[in-house]
Amino acid sequence: MFNSIYTEHLEQYYSLRSATLSISASKHELCYLKRFDSYVSERLMSFGHITESFISKWVGTIQGKSSSVENEVIVIRQFLQYLKLSGERVAIPAVPKVHDDYVPYIFSDAELNCIFTAADNIVIKDYKADPFIEIEFPVILRLLYSCGLRIGETVRISMSDVNLEYGVLRLVNTKGDKHRFVPMSSGMADILVRYCMAMGIQGANIGWLFPTSNKEEHISAKAVKRRFESILKKNDIRIRNRRKHERGPCLHCMRHVFAFKSFAQAEHEGRHLDDAIPFLSIYLGHEGINETAKYLKFSNELYPESVDSFGEFMSGLLPEVDYET
Repeated sequence: MFNSIYTEHLEQYYSLRSATLSISASKHELCYLKRFDSYVSERLMSFGHITESFISKWVGTIQGKSSSVENEVIVIRQFLQYLKLSGERVAIPAVPKVHDDYVPYIFSDAELNCIFTAADNIVIKDYKADPFIEIEFPVILRLLYSCGLRIGETVRISMSDVNLEYGVLRLVNTKGDKHRFVPMSSGMADILVRYCMAMGIQGANIGWLFPTSNKEEHISAKAVKRRFESILKKNDIRIRNRRKHERGPCLHCMRHVFAFKSFAQAEHEGRHLDDAIPFLSIYLGHEGINETAKYLKFSNELYPESVDSFGEFMSGLLPEVDYET
């Protein structure tokens, strides 16, 4: 498993660590330890040479996000402290400072048009698997886009948490065990009213907003993500020359688009972003304004006014749906 002069120490250390870690964490540590072992085996033939210079050069070889570099250094730092307790003279690396290097992908208006058009014209091959997907999927996308919701909290919306009269959604047990109320735009509320009419669930106080065929379960987040990924692939929406650790376009980017357009609108209306962030932080259900501030990491280019993506999606839908509760 290990090949360097510290093979015995590494095996003993990993045996102790793996006994207290989860399977996933244990695999991650083993990966980091093997990489360090390989680095050492190519450079050291005797003990006592893990100096500050040696460690500094090793840290410089680690690639990836700053948080990943931090995790790897922490694992090896712990192993080196174990070596030191064993009597070996080693330099202990400092934990590198983590900076947020994630830059979200922001769909352009043209890409959004492609996405919504594709969503409105999906072809169902297996109605037994997803009998309502052609109605549910376009509405789910518009909720993510117009309200900045997370996909997990969207698919779990219960009819008891939908107030169509006032156009407000209640989200319970979301990330961080938070609860919040989400007002919708009049356009989105109108789409949701017509959607509920089409599904035959308007006025219902029980059941899911986005049910499956057995009505006792809601549509899964994975099903929505798979269909969205299919749309991105068919429309060739991706990052060219994407680096290994760089995140490309995904369903969660709709939440970033909402935040971006909210910031752009605030600036257009003459409101300072520092004043807008606290309100948006509460609306998005963030832990604090620092989490919301990360959404400011966009390109300097400001997109035009929010695209009117609703089109004629709901027109002609009611007569085509025959569904009763």
